[in-house]
Amino acid sequence: MCFSATASLAAGTFLAGVGVMTLRRVRHRSELAYAAIPLLFAIQQLTEGVVWLTFDPALERLNTAAAMLYSLFSHVLWPIYVPVAAWLLERTATRRKALGAAVAVGLSVGLYLLATLVSDGIVARPIGRHIEYDAPHLYIPAVMALYLAATTLSLLLSSHGRVRLFGALAFASSVLAYVAYARWFISVWCFFAALLSIVVCLHLSQHPNRLAGARP
Repeated sequence: MCFSATASLAAGTFLAGVGVMTLRRVRHRSELAYAAIPLLFAIQQLTEGVVWLTFDPALERLNTAAAMLYSLFSHVLWPIYVPVAAWLLERTATRRKALGAAVAVGLSVGLYLLATLVSDGIVARPIGRHIEYDAPHLYIPAVMALYLAATTLSLLLSSHGRVRLFGALAFASSVLAYVAYARWFISVWCFFAALLSIVVCLHLSQHPNRLAGARP
């Protein structure tokens, strides 16, 4: 997380509770991937808590492992997982086609960033009350644009209002995080997005007619 180990662990614990509650509200298997988002964010934030607690030369290997696990969420999982989850929810044919394109974009970005993590690794540094994740790669502006398209635009393509709300809030928070915390963008935006994932629970709390047209 972005401010301290305590904040990170508290956010992760809170989201774990939200995640369990959200999963209990699933009424159809097509909702399962989307419903799991808060719980996955909980794991990511708890992992960053470990990163915070292991900035000690004696714990270097644990810190490296925790930073890598955190980065597999931030760099690889989310650009692939989010558009897939939105696609699984969608029943409208035209929107499903658009979301299919978003899945392809997310898969490309996620695999590219995975390759950079494997080849170059990642270094986490505590700087200015935040964590900086240094994972150099090429084509940063293009990769960032495609990453945002996969993680936020895909949600905005949904026919579900509260899914679009999550996408809009996620995009707005990405802009805020970049403007105010560009150096620590990964950590700060993931924190904001994690807390905003409670909107996922709101979607699952809607009337059962949200499943109209769902496939068995």
